Amino acid sequence: MSDMSLVGVDEKITVLGKRAQFDLCGSCFGSESRKRNSRGGWIYPVVLPDGRVMNVLKVLLSNRCIHNCLYCVNRVGHKGPRASFRAEELAQVFLALYHQGRVRGLFLSSAVERDSQWTMTEMIKVAELLRKKYQFRGYIHLKILPEVGADFIEEAVCLATRVSVNLEAPTPSTLNRIAPEKDFGTIWRQLEFLKTLREKRKTSFDFTTQFVVGAGGERDREIMKTAFLLYRKVGLARIYYSAFQPISGTPLEDFPPVSTWREHRLYQADFLFRKYGFGFEELLFDGKGNLPLSMDPKTTWALQHPEFFPIEINRASFHELIRVPGIGIVSAKRILEVRRQSLLSDPKILKGLGVRIEKALPFLLFQGKRFSSPVQLSLFPQEPWVSNF
Repeated sequence: MSDMSLVGVDEKITVLGKRAQFDLCGSCFGSESRKRNSRGGWIYPVVLPDGRVMNVLKVLLSNRCIHNCLYCVNRVGHKGPRASFRAEELAQVFLALYHQGRVRGLFLSSAVERDSQWTMTEMIKVAELLRKKYQFRGYIHLKILPEVGADFIEEAVCLATRVSVNLEAPTPSTLNRIAPEKDFGTIWRQLEFLKTLREKRKTSFDFTTQFVVGAGGERDREIMKTAFLLYRKVGLARIYYSAFQPISGTPLEDFPPVSTWREHRLYQADFLFRKYGFGFEELLFDGKGNLPLSMDPKTTWALQHPEFFPIEINRASFHELIRVPGIGIVSAKRILEVRRQSLLSDPKILKGLGVRIEKALPFLLFQGKRFSSPVQLSLFPQEPWVSNF
């Protein structure tokens, strides 16, 4: 392997910051989160557990990896510059950026150098230095590496605001296709242990995971079924979806890239689970088991349930309103507030409430009056919709 050895801190932050972009668990702004921040360094916006947005330094401890994940730029044997931080060195880099006001938190991940236990120990050292030596009380996100046991996980959650364990694929067989050295059951048990640990300790940390979308040939139905189980049974805070993009020099370099629209539809379906109370059985997939790219999943559901629509906007409950395409949680609350003062009779008022009128009007009545023609259920007759069961 013809790796270039890097020593200087500037080179390390460049290489290890750049390589961290492939891990999306610390970000949530779609494709924009994969770009280098214009202020320099690898600084990314993240949404915190309380909803605030914060810039964080997103970096790897090392990109020297012993594993052979077929999609990964850090895999063993991949050519390119390699670098590693010492724990104290990385803590100093972060503190310098923090005191300059450029970042307010840290997202720390790593390739597996030597072995998972050694690498996880070094990552925990960084968090310990920041918490105990330098008294940093802000946001820290730690990646928990595959194969590490309960002791490492307990240490990590004592130090971090958020931790992540990347499942990468929705089933054992699809994981084996892209990361044959990883064990699906072991990673799943790590997630279950995090749930048990949080319940036992009643601590405030949360945890996330990530899927690499499309590399293993999985369908959206498989992804969403596993996602629903992770939310309902394991209690994840978030799942991140990363559309596979081929990387030169990896075994999957000739695979076609996955559309970021597919990633976007998965995020929309995920949001229906987390915020809108939808069940897995309410999602509709095409004949291949994928969400349609031509329409968002909420509109797809609405078009297939004419018995539910149109609803009277002046009588609909909050939970009925958020089922309407174009009406979100915030705009539904605003509608309820306005209704306390007077009845809604003119759809123009919805624009000021944050409603996407062009999407919502076909599904609404205003004191019994409809302001647009009914939506035709045969709008996309080429899509052979199938149920989940």
